[in-house]
Amino acid sequence: MILQALYDYYQRKALDPDPTRRLPAYGLEDKEIPFIIELSADGRPLGIVDTRQIEGKKKVARRYLVPKGVKRSSGVAANLLWDTAEYVLGVDTRGKPERVAEQHAAFRQRIADLPESARQDVGIQALELFYTSGGAAQLSNDACWPEILEVNPVMTFRLHNDGDLICQRPAVVSACRSDEDAGDATDICLVTGEPAATERLHTVIKGVWGAQSSGATLVSFNLDAFASFNKEQGDNAPVSPFAAFAYTTALNHLLDRNSRQRFQVGDASTVFWAQKEDAEAESVFAAIFGEQTDDPDARIELVRGVLSAVQSGQFDGGRGENRFYVLGLAPNAARISVRFWYAAPLHEVAQRIRQWFADLKMARSGKDPEYPSLFRLLAACAQQGKADNIPPNLGGDIMRAILSGSPFPATWLNAAVQRCRAEQNVTYLRAAAIKACLNRSRRSPDSSFIQEFSDMLDLANTNAAYRLGRLFAVLEKIQEEANPGLNATIRERYYGAASSTPVAVFTTLLRLKNHHLAKLTNRGRAVNFERLLGEILGGIADFPRHLSLPDQGRFSLGYYHQRQDFFNKSTQSDESTQGDSK
Repeated sequence: MILQALYDYYQRKALDPDPTRRLPAYGLEDKEIPFIIELSADGRPLGIVDTRQIEGKKKVARRYLVPKGVKRSSGVAANLLWDTAEYVLGVDTRGKPERVAEQHAAFRQRIADLPESARQDVGIQALELFYTSGGAAQLSNDACWPEILEVNPVMTFRLHNDGDLICQRPAVVSACRSDEDAGDATDICLVTGEPAATERLHTVIKGVWGAQSSGATLVSFNLDAFASFNKEQGDNAPVSPFAAFAYTTALNHLLDRNSRQRFQVGDASTVFWAQKEDAEAESVFAAIFGEQTDDPDARIELVRGVLSAVQSGQFDGGRGENRFYVLGLAPNAARISVRFWYAAPLHEVAQRIRQWFADLKMARSGKDPEYPSLFRLLAACAQQGKADNIPPNLGGDIMRAILSGSPFPATWLNAAVQRCRAEQNVTYLRAAAIKACLNRSRRSPDSSFIQEFSDMLDLANTNAAYRLGRLFAVLEKIQEEANPGLNATIRERYYGAASSTPVAVFTTLLRLKNHHLAKLTNRGRAVNFERLLGEILGGIADFPRHLSLPDQGRFSLGYYHQRQDFFNKSTQSDESTQGDSK
């Protein structure tokens, strides 16, 4: 299913009317080429062209369509008409002259093996003259030469005043395609269902965060334990050369660093696409779940637009039936593992997104984001707020729950509760995560919890843990008003114990409360606090010895809701006072 969806995506993008968005034709790949050697028709080197441009703080090379590269590990294998300087020019950059000689010989042999029709091309003939006349030695005076010796960059050739590289000339491209089509149709391709030869080794996938920089494979069989019926490598899962080229080209395109159809979820590099062209849906999905740091306001407007479109039914009808795919990939040594895969109609995806933000909705201050990104939510529940401390599988598990509508993983609730206890602080993002986890669990068929949590203070909620959280917030507020300018409150000392073993601390806190109330100069304020305490304690029969993990989450929500209610009333009071003074 995954390979078929990627194959179909390649077929669609290969026929894109916009040439700049079109994927490479069969037998070609899109490659960054930093340096191009320009030749005259008689093979004389005219200089080395540096294609790189400054982007941010780095130099980025221009991309060109070139013959598909070979898959190599430690052996010598040359690409056709493009490769590193050691292959192309035979220059030793790492003190291994014997190996460099083998590499250069392999590169020259690839050219010699071209069919006669390609060998007669003026570009190939100029290249042959360049080599026979020792043209490589004439490049040593070029300004780019010292850097080439230092970094061994990728290089290729171009005729002077020709817009195409030599490897892009029609005769060469035709030879590449005929070479790719060679082979006997002995198997049935698992992607297309048609008789075809089998691709033994599939092209590596690059761009997966944490994987090898040289790339990793999605489909491979490198040990006997993975093989069946004495078959080797790709014969265990027959995929035709064209289908293998199509799905790897599509996936590498989606994972490209400049791609707008990818984002990071924990350790899972996530890509997405629509079955049929829907640029709007594809462009907003990353903005919704990714972290858009350049213009946060634009992201907020995108999310609002999507939620409004769902509400108004814009994803109903034919557009809503367009299937949408989400694929999460994680590194696994030299291979890539599929962390999650989701395929559903667009209207279903839109409804899931709407439910996701409804679950997260929480009373907040003006500084808190209205629609927090998944990365921020994960980081808020990680130790020291660092992405490196996010549990490996957590992001993928949450993403799967979002798209399927299933309960969120218990590890997320546990991480949020543990961070609240460790730092004695219930932040907006942690409270949103806890609320989302508890409400999703409530909707599961085997749930015994009936009442769903709202986004703000719920006076009718009779859950004991929720009321204990409210009680702790009120006791802290009394202490703050009795001792203005206090550096540390009961939260810093007692929050962890109060949220897990209430009976151990609340009797002490209630005794302290009497002392704090007596210090209040505003007796009307003291009476109001007493009434609020009576209302909260009226729903608590006894202080529990221990609170379970979900109840610790409910305690955190009660505390957060009550604190936000105090803050909102204080803000309204200030605004009212300012209005009266005018």
